[in-house]
Amino acid sequence: METKSESINKPTPLIAAGIFLGLGLGGFIDGIVLHQILQWHHMLSNVRPLTNTPNIDLNMVWDGLFHALDWVLTVVGVALLWRAGGRDDVPWSSQIFIGSILLGFGLFNVVEGLIDHQILGIHHVKPGPNQLAWDLGFLIFGALLVVVGWLMIKSSKFAK
Repeated sequence: METKSESINKPTPLIAAGIFLGLGLGGFIDGIVLHQILQWHHMLSNVRPLTNTPNIDLNMVWDGLFHALDWVLTVVGVALLWRAGGRDDVPWSSQIFIGSILLGFGLFNVVEGLIDHQILGIHHVKPGPNQLAWDLGFLIFGALLVVVGWLMIKSSKFAK
């Protein structure tokens, strides 16, 4: 039988919402900062360099699809947060929520960095003579965010 303290100690819905928000926001930061502001790369810039108009157009479309995925992940996170907010058994903890966002953001970096930069090679963080260092830095930063987020969640009084 579940006790009253156990019935109000279910942070999983809040964690799920934070992870999805972190995934979406991590993608938006990557796309906005690295693709648009710094213009270090675009989604297919290692495969289709920005040397002609058709390649520029193709990269623009794939950057848009990338942002659409980020938007979907963010909307899912908001929907999950909304649902969690209507539950009495979900503890509201800034530590768990921020930790979950950091975990999601870090997961975005690790997965995107491994798949797009290393496995598929469709683009690199900053192409050029030190591109491996930039790619590894991106992965290390993502892994650090995952660890910090995980530690924040686990050290919360509600995650015990």
